[in-house]
Amino acid sequence: MTGNQQSTEPKHKRDLTRRKVVVAGAGAAVAVGAGAALASGAFADETTGTASATASDSAAEACYKLTSETTEGPYYIDADKIRHDITEDKEGIPLVLKLKVIDSETCKPIANAAVDIWHCDALGIYSGYEAMSTGGGGIPTDAPTDAPTDAPTDGATPTGEPPSGAPSGGTGGSIHQEPTDDERYLRGTWRTDKHGQVTFQTVFPGWYQGRCVHIHTKVHVNGEWTDAGYEGGNTCHTGQFFFSEESVLASAEVDPYSTSTTTRTTLTEDTIYDQSGTTGGLLKLKYNKKNIAKGVVGSLTMGVDPDAENDNTTM
Repeated sequence: MTGNQQSTEPKHKRDLTRRKVVVAGAGAAVAVGAGAALASGAFADETTGTASATASDSAAEACYKLTSETTEGPYYIDADKIRHDITEDKEGIPLVLKLKVIDSETCKPIANAAVDIWHCDALGIYSGYEAMSTGGGGIPTDAPTDAPTDAPTDGATPTGEPPSGAPSGGTGGSIHQEPTDDERYLRGTWRTDKHGQVTFQTVFPGWYQGRCVHIHTKVHVNGEWTDAGYEGGNTCHTGQFFFSEESVLASAEVDPYSTSTTTRTTLTEDTIYDQSGTTGGLLKLKYNKKNIAKGVVGSLTMGVDPDAENDNTTM
């Protein structure tokens, strides 16, 4: 889906050398240990980011507030890929996502939870919904009728997930859309260990019109793991992870992100991120400031109420 991108210079582009990153698919860094080793090797010279802590810093944890609930968005596909390496053959900056799930009241880790993540690729396209996309990011061509009023009307409607804070008083981008294809890259579900931790290998997401860079997540508890996957229980958390503006600007200088011509929404402009930092889903990031293309480690502890039901399909 990247072949139809326009070759014009992106709005964010500065006069810097472009670098191309290709992340291998199933044949490389499939195991969690291998992915973590790849990322840690990238930080041997210099590291920086919003913080250097990881999700395993349990010694420094105080009892966490509930992590913010957000809209599910229109592009959720229920747990049909049980895996921790969700990259497939997508190009982009390697991202190791280290998450921890704890009970926000007791601060005890929640083991055997099913954690879903899903996000767009480096050019703002979601798997399962490629038919809604023309490349480059933006709003689906068959978006709900209460989509943003400033959407293009010249027939060149961009692609992607619309802002959930759409005007007109409706649910906007939270209205679920049925998949249009069988692609499932950059989607996956994995189980938390006895420490409440789970690690995913993926790529740094891109952006599309109306939203800042983000990753969607759901946490399911009180169910059962079977040969078919995860069944029953309740969805106790539906949220999104966000990236610092510094890291996004750095990614925008790396191919294929640098080829995007889509106007980018900043973290402070986003209608979903509540500006509350870690509680709102802002990831702690580690990466080489001089060369983010080597890879990024993002981490977050999610404080959840295991007895709650937070599908958030109609927020």
